[in-house]
Amino acid sequence: MSSVNIIQTLIDADLFRTQKTIQRYDFLKIKEETDTNVYFVEEGSVRIFIMDEDEERIIRFGYTGNIIVSLDSFLSDKPSDFYIQAIKKTKVKIASKKDFYEFIQSSDANLRLWTFILEDLVLQQIEREKDLLINSPRERFERVLKRSPKLFQEIPNKYIANYLRMSPETLSRLKKS
Repeated sequence: MSSVNIIQTLIDADLFRTQKTIQRYDFLKIKEETDTNVYFVEEGSVRIFIMDEDEERIIRFGYTGNIIVSLDSFLSDKPSDFYIQAIKKTKVKIASKKDFYEFIQSSDANLRLWTFILEDLVLQQIEREKDLLINSPRERFERVLKRSPKLFQEIPNKYIANYLRMSPETLSRLKKS
């Protein structure tokens, strides 16, 4: 099952009952908030990051057609250290944890869908960890470009550079070569 099919299944299930518009640079979620909602990015883009002393560390992006969630908070019902901030004006549809769990518990097929989503998230996290362990900026860039080419169309270079743990100048050189 592809991520497009999963997202369409969730949308068709009418889980996303409310909508919110977040202006550029505004926050959908801030540090130490508990946020158990699931968001579908209808339009726009967001970044998910954590503060490391005085430095932002971007760990993920969400853009049109993606589902985002503060997964640690969603699973534990506890506050998270993550921020979710709009990079540009963004419209999201919102599903509550209660509605989401009622949906996945309503059939074996939906439970399998949830298992697939969790497995996919684990695999994405493993790929992200590999990216961070690779020393070569070129190799990190090429891995992310291959895995997520749309990222480079949706997200400004300064944020991608942060995500890749390199300077914007290094990213610019890699994109030109």
